[in-house]
Amino acid sequence: MKSSVEGWGSGLVGVAIFSASLPATRVAVAGFPPLFLTAARAGIAALLGGALLLLLRQARPARADLGSLAIVAFGVVIGFPLLTALALQHITSAHSIVFVGLLPLATAIFGVLRGAERPKPLFWLFSLLGSAAVAGFALSNDGTMSPAGDLLMIAAIVLCGLGYAEGAVLSRRLGGWQVISWALLLASPVMLLLAIATCPPSWRVIEMPAWLGLAYVSVFSMLVGFVFWYHGLARGGIASIGQLQLLQPFLGLALAGLLLHEPVALGMILVTGLVVVCVALARRYA
Repeated sequence: MKSSVEGWGSGLVGVAIFSASLPATRVAVAGFPPLFLTAARAGIAALLGGALLLLLRQARPARADLGSLAIVAFGVVIGFPLLTALALQHITSAHSIVFVGLLPLATAIFGVLRGAERPKPLFWLFSLLGSAAVAGFALSNDGTMSPAGDLLMIAAIVLCGLGYAEGAVLSRRLGGWQVISWALLLASPVMLLLAIATCPPSWRVIEMPAWLGLAYVSVFSMLVGFVFWYHGLARGGIASIGQLQLLQPFLGLALAGLLLHEPVALGMILVTGLVVVCVALARRYA
């Protein structure tokens, strides 16, 4: 019981941090090319994660764990940040955020495939209902649809779910912040070369909001958030804690309204209530 409560508390903090990721990316991509933004955020986070590993004298992961760390790096260090940055060139922040509501289903599926978890049938029912509520909200509240942007977001969600589930399994052996730190270091050589190749031609034209967006996604989205999130998944279960992600679109939309001045519809509040119920019921039957 203590592990479950601790897992849900840690997971909720992670979700709150991740909720600002897409609005921050939207702001950052206005000043930085998507490829450079992806590489820079990973590189900065890798420096911080590497410093923590060195200062706290963490043991190197076993050779058998390198494949799983590569999957984590491909999913959450490279895949999700890059695909969402590209998607945000075609769709609005609000439109992109609601796709995150599909993350719990993707995470649960990969939790079954990679983590050997076996949720009860009712868990899947409430998970699908919550995902359907988010998808319906997306379609009914945003008339500016872009097939390219939508496909990029779907691909990003699939890769992120894979990275979340794989990282949660590793966290049981290595620890939450250690997993994301090692994954960042593993991807850092590629990210460094990519950053050099896609460096903006001029730094003077980049405004302060873009720099602040880069700082947030580098420190919080790429490192701090994962410390709480992977700890929560490892302690409370991948499928169960993953349902907290259903709250992320609505937290993100609220932040998008505050930061980007996008309107917040009454329907968002109503659907949020339905999603909260689905999260509670999914947790009960996980």
